[in-house]
Amino acid sequence: MKYGVMRPGHVQIRVLDMADALKHYCDLMGLIETGRDDQGRVYLKAWSEVDKYSVVLREADAAGVDFIGFKVVSEEMLDLLQGRLVEYGVEVNEVAANDLQDCGRRIRFVVPTGHTFELFATKEQTGKWGISNVNPEAWPRDLKGMGVVRFDHCLLYGPDVPATAKLFQQVLGFDMAEQVIAPDEDKTLIAAFLSCGMKAHDIAFIESPESGQFHHSSYYLETWEDVLRAADLISMTDTPIDIGPTRHGLTNGRTIYFFDPSGNRTEVFANGNYHYPDHEPITWTADQLGKAIFYHDRVLNERFLTVTT
Repeated sequence: MKYGVMRPGHVQIRVLDMADALKHYCDLMGLIETGRDDQGRVYLKAWSEVDKYSVVLREADAAGVDFIGFKVVSEEMLDLLQGRLVEYGVEVNEVAANDLQDCGRRIRFVVPTGHTFELFATKEQTGKWGISNVNPEAWPRDLKGMGVVRFDHCLLYGPDVPATAKLFQQVLGFDMAEQVIAPDEDKTLIAAFLSCGMKAHDIAFIESPESGQFHHSSYYLETWEDVLRAADLISMTDTPIDIGPTRHGLTNGRTIYFFDPSGNRTEVFANGNYHYPDHEPITWTADQLGKAIFYHDRVLNERFLTVTT
């Protein structure tokens, strides 16, 4: 948090049918609906999150992601970061307060991979779902499905990952927690896993020729047993599965990937590495990408590499 970016704040995901999407994100995964707006968007949160929402669903003709927002420590820091972005040569647009429900003003910009990001400092806080801040219980007893703990990160595909990683590091203060490099003489960066705190990553990018591609949104569970239970629920509901349960080499998370009814990939995972600012990046070489992504099989799943929205 060198420059005041605290954590992922929200992601707006495009879905083809809202009723089907809510069965996936609420009934199966356990996110909780907290509001709707006059644009038809639906706002969701995980039970442990204190902000009013972290996931926004928008019905559209094509699946994918509209934008990803990060929360910063204060309105003053938001002004400072806006100045840093402009000084760096990034075009910044301001979005008025309450364009997203109960969220303050946001500053929006596009990174070299073609994805839209925004920063904000203020959002209504409703506290953990069903948990008091005074003498709290361990967890709510009325959770649905997987009972995901929090929205954790997104993985995005697009061109010019080195320039995108540089922007996040030099302007926004993220650290490179893990990276994948090509076998060429320059050791070109082809994947960047960036952290603004102690997590294994808060945003990740993989090099791809087509800009603005959404690979997955990811949600945290507490234990490997929770991931196995999630796999059972995926099977019980005939939800399309991508791969897992398995372990990553990159980030060391225990994971399973599956698809929402619109074709957007979803991940739930547990455990994983931690990162401090004085840690050197963990480096993987492209010839070991199979082991990096799927540690047990050490074989790449072609669908995992090519299917995006």
